[in-house]
Amino acid sequence: MSRPPTFVPPPGARSYRLHTERGDFAVVDAPAAPGTEPRGTALLLPGFTGSKEDFNPLHVPLAARGYRTVAVDGRGQFESDGPADEAAYALEELARDALAQAGTLGTPLHLVGHSLGGLIARAAVLLDHSPFVSLTLMASGPAQVSAPQQQRLKLLRDALGVMPMAEVWEAIRAMEQMEPEDTDSGAELDAGTEDREDLRRRWLSNKPAQLISTGRQLCVEPDRVTELAAVPLPFHVLSGARDDAWPVTLMDRMAERLRARRTVVEGAEHSPNCEQPLPTAHALAGFWDDVPPDADRVRLPA
Repeated sequence: MSRPPTFVPPPGARSYRLHTERGDFAVVDAPAAPGTEPRGTALLLPGFTGSKEDFNPLHVPLAARGYRTVAVDGRGQFESDGPADEAAYALEELARDALAQAGTLGTPLHLVGHSLGGLIARAAVLLDHSPFVSLTLMASGPAQVSAPQQQRLKLLRDALGVMPMAEVWEAIRAMEQMEPEDTDSGAELDAGTEDREDLRRRWLSNKPAQLISTGRQLCVEPDRVTELAAVPLPFHVLSGARDDAWPVTLMDRMAERLRARRTVVEGAEHSPNCEQPLPTAHALAGFWDDVPPDADRVRLPA
């Protein structure tokens, strides 16, 4: 689980509900900084157990580069409502939500997906790439997560089937406290041992059906890189220097297959957006700056 330093939107940003044809979604919307030349808009999709607040550290530096950034809670995630039906959280349904969000924003978008959000972003682009001018996959791999993470996700799904959310939260915290100190803090299920009420509140606000369904998808997602490589968009693969959900070498190879720009953020693990936000924002803006107006017909140099 990402640990945003704060759940308070940064100066200049506003929180509201984005109305779309597929329902309302909670967003944090940060405009380009006053006095800068507007250079574009980005839609930011968070990862499993995360939320729009995971991108809070990126808004200000990206605004300073002239970019408006809109971070969204997916259906059933934190402050966006969702049904109790697990089928409602199938990957294609979440991808169609992202397309609806893009349609409401109504402008060509840079699309960024962190972790699970990367799989959703990929599925959205494969359904319809026309609303987007680029795709960045952040700490998100080519297929299912690593075997250790699959084991953790199975434990979580089993627990969610028989325990209230509050008890599952305490169980996750207890498990993390028992693990070795060098356990990768980038792990997909790392809830952290910090006694932070904002993280607990976010966890309790998630719909169990959403966690069960998306957790299962993380364990069975097929490799769709060949399909994605055929889409005429510029791609960017960004990760930390270490990642327990998808090995960094696997993301290196995915970038090669996509002919994508590749960024490895030193000092970061599974959540470079929170762990090293300034170099992460610099890498995103640098990629977006190089996307030409006819981005749907070209590839950028890696």
